[in-house]
Amino acid sequence: MHSGPRAPELARIAAKVEAGERIDATEALLLHDEADLLTLGRLADLVRQRLHPQGRVTYIVDRNINPTNVCITDCGFCAFYRRPKHEEAYVLSREEIIDKVRETAELGGRQILMQGGHHPHLKTDWWCELIADLAARFPEVNAHALSAPELDHLAKLDKRPVEDVIRDLKAAGMGSVPGAGAEILVERVRKVIAPKKTTTDRWLDVHRKVHEAGLRSSATMMFGHVETAAERVEHLRRVRDLQDETGGFTAFASWNVQPEGVPEAELYPRKTTHAIYLRVQSLARIFLDNVPNMQTSYVTQGMKTAQISLRAGCNDFGGTMLEENVVSAAGCFNLESIATIERMIETAGFTPRRRNTWYGIVDERAEAPSGPCNREEGALDMASWKRPGEVSA
Repeated sequence: MHSGPRAPELARIAAKVEAGERIDATEALLLHDEADLLTLGRLADLVRQRLHPQGRVTYIVDRNINPTNVCITDCGFCAFYRRPKHEEAYVLSREEIIDKVRETAELGGRQILMQGGHHPHLKTDWWCELIADLAARFPEVNAHALSAPELDHLAKLDKRPVEDVIRDLKAAGMGSVPGAGAEILVERVRKVIAPKKTTTDRWLDVHRKVHEAGLRSSATMMFGHVETAAERVEHLRRVRDLQDETGGFTAFASWNVQPEGVPEAELYPRKTTHAIYLRVQSLARIFLDNVPNMQTSYVTQGMKTAQISLRAGCNDFGGTMLEENVVSAAGCFNLESIATIERMIETAGFTPRRRNTWYGIVDERAEAPSGPCNREEGALDMASWKRPGEVSA
């Protein structure tokens, strides 16, 4: 533990975490800035053990498919997107997408993460037809599709409320929504790195609407660019507040920006270290006491750091990502085989188990399937959601 003048205060905050009490944003910032990394990791690991005492680390067999790279949002940190009519712009054919999902299904895949750019002409009906076709052909493969900014974009293209867009996509078979596009949920930061993208309040409200529709979603944070430590904590606070309200987030994941080769690389500092990643991820596990799962990011951090993060609050290894295009466009290549993922989990002292999108266990080695088996079983009932510490009347 820290031995400086803040040591008594840090000890008091650590005692709160050890007792299972919620810390506030001021206390979280002090941990971020002053606690040593080993203390942060220990506290995060304690929270993980409290929430997941089985000694199990999950992962999902999935694939990232980007049906298009066309985008009009022009985020300066994104090396993947292309403007309309660019010579490298594309929209995959239905046949190409079906072939990719078929290959995933044959490998036991349970999820397709489908995101594209903000294409100016692909409206909700295009996505509904695609998702309905895939759901009919591959019923066990969930469409984990369309981030909050993309849903907001579709609402603008359709000129109708986003809840209507969500309703139609759900009817077509969409099972959940990824947490992408959050970056840092602070307007000062968003105006610098993504001025055309959905605002903080709108990102949160779209997820609120997703949860009200009975769908689950995840939350993310991309850090290590122009944000301050206090703004990282503010991001976590906004996620925690919405989770208190709805209970709809299944998991949280964070990663540092990959600045190599992005359009506005001059805005960004050198890539942050693995130690900073472990510090931020540990703090997220401590602070987000109402989000059940913490997902590591081996694609951006590499396998060794991801393995360490399993002792710094993470209980999920994320997806096998049989295909990944976005961070790899920035020169980050860390995809690994299922066998390697399982070996890293086992050598960290945990039992690997395959899961589905809703964190139900779908592993033949398990004694029996556990948790939600599909979207309907994993449906969100906000009326029954209880904040940490609340009891039923």
